[in-house]
Amino acid sequence: MPRLPNMTSREDVPEAARAAFDAVAGNRQGTVSGPYGVLLHSPELAVAGAALSNYTRWHSHLTPAQREIAILTTARHFDAAVMWAGHVRLGREAGVREEAIEAIAHRREASALAPEEAEIVRYVRELWERNRVAEPTYRALRARLGDRGIVDLTGLVGYYAFVAATLNAFEIDPPADAPRLPG
Repeated sequence: MPRLPNMTSREDVPEAARAAFDAVAGNRQGTVSGPYGVLLHSPELAVAGAALSNYTRWHSHLTPAQREIAILTTARHFDAAVMWAGHVRLGREAGVREEAIEAIAHRREASALAPEEAEIVRYVRELWERNRVAEPTYRALRARLGDRGIVDLTGLVGYYAFVAATLNAFEIDPPADAPRLPG
């Protein structure tokens, strides 16, 4: 049960925050879900986060599969159950291979993955585990994604660290029938 009311319907939101609810929904394809029902307790933060979400999810220079591999790796690192559950489904829809989802879920070595998958997983893991990215990892992914792509990827995972922190701090649980994190 969330530590604060999770205001995912407009009727749940105080009148003073309804414009923020509308702005969040407008930036998130009409829905308020994930961390946003709790973030609406700070309307300005919710609106700013939703604007960043809009760019990173739908307008960045990453393919849907690249984006979902990075999000899943971030969700697993932070053990963000809601984020994991939602993005397993979105990853599958984006064409992420089951082998990649399973490798990320069980924290297996990236070397068993396809080269593009492995490069993204390594980059994200190094960033979160070491607070830095090794030069060979950086060079390989930059060669694949280009300057804008690697900046967009880094911004994406930074945004999802914010999402994971919110979901975990306020104990927002996934639906009962959602995919679960191992362990």
